[in-house]
Amino acid sequence: MSTQSTPPPDLDAWRKLTALQQPEWADPAELDAVTAELAAQPPLVFAGECDQLKERLGAVTRGEAFVLQGGDCAETFEGSSADAVRNKIKTLLQMAVVLTYAGRVPVVKIGRMAGQFAKPRSKPTETRGDVTLPAYRGDMVNGLEFTPESRRNDAKRLLRAYFSAATTLNLTRAFTKGGYADLRQVHAWNQDFVAASPAGRRYDLLAAEIDRAMAFMKACGIEPEEFSEVDFFSSHEALLLDYERALTRIDARTGDPYDVSAHYLWIGERTRQIDGAHVEFLRHIKNPIGVKLGPTTTADDALALIDKLNPEGEPGRLSFITRMGAGKIREVLPELVEKVTRSGAPIAWICDPMHGNTFEAPSGHKTRHLNDVVDEVAGFFEVHRALGTHPGGVHLEFTGDDVTECVGGAHEIAESDLHERYETACDPRLNRQQSLDLAFMVAEMYRG
Repeated sequence: MSTQSTPPPDLDAWRKLTALQQPEWADPAELDAVTAELAAQPPLVFAGECDQLKERLGAVTRGEAFVLQGGDCAETFEGSSADAVRNKIKTLLQMAVVLTYAGRVPVVKIGRMAGQFAKPRSKPTETRGDVTLPAYRGDMVNGLEFTPESRRNDAKRLLRAYFSAATTLNLTRAFTKGGYADLRQVHAWNQDFVAASPAGRRYDLLAAEIDRAMAFMKACGIEPEEFSEVDFFSSHEALLLDYERALTRIDARTGDPYDVSAHYLWIGERTRQIDGAHVEFLRHIKNPIGVKLGPTTTADDALALIDKLNPEGEPGRLSFITRMGAGKIREVLPELVEKVTRSGAPIAWICDPMHGNTFEAPSGHKTRHLNDVVDEVAGFFEVHRALGTHPGGVHLEFTGDDVTECVGGAHEIAESDLHERYETACDPRLNRQQSLDLAFMVAEMYRG
């Protein structure tokens, strides 16, 4: 009696398709040598951890959990320092505590960290005066400084990205498992934030409720292990396919391929073509994955992506990260959610309120207004409430530092303030205060 086995996936089939947003490397032979070296490196994450995240995201599809995903627009190698990583984790944990209490559901914590070193660009080159150079595509490809040496598309940077990601993940595991993430400490940080915030009175009621709940558990002698450590997952856009392919491994337990560069990978708005290389590559790996959907997305587009990326309807496998803009979300999102829901596909819906709300200030700085970010999240909640579906999470670009890149917030950063600490390597990020402002506002939406 013969048995039929499933043929192994062709992890290199994407090479025969159009792969957008790939740099033209200065030395292709060097790329081959670098990817061979990457393929021999240890995994950054493990298949079992990816499966654990997939289970958590499965709970999101059932309305039983909420995703908080965030970090830098584009990480830099210099940003892998202990202080920078700690500040981002601290901010995200503070936000998560507020959202957990308000939503009464677990919050799945995913850092936009340890791999977000590459960025898509609208043009392959940048011109200043009479000089035209390759566009900055993130530290994984070239440098930000506008010189021929810095802007050289250098494949050796892929290796540096790997080791920087390893450093960030080591720091992340130390902070989240070594006592720094203790719930009582995180709550104390939030109390300090509320006391110092100009909008403190608005947030004080929720903070006081959390304080009473903490005091009650302490009086009852409740000291669960979950108080002292948290599960924290890594993510980035799977943009540079040579890097992602080199870090794909076959799991010894199951024989399935996992991209061990991160727990969660997403396909960007610019690279989600149904017949493109990115969709082809990610459909074969077993990680939980996401797809960014902009305002031009149709319901047919979404359903085709589901058929290609999650044909078996596995809960937690596929998330849609909507990035519509505050002015479009209430118009575009309802049909997408309604038709996808009708199809029966288990989707975690996540709102990216950052990318559709960027504008240029008179000073020339790219910026976003916190009011627009909040309005897009509000529209996201309104659509899901109207349809009886679950608003599954938010995807944010933020930093734990006191930068001045986005305007608005309780501290009222103005466009004239942007020059003071505008430090992003790409798009503007919410600072720590604005991020916590947003967390308390989202908490009010969740309860409302």
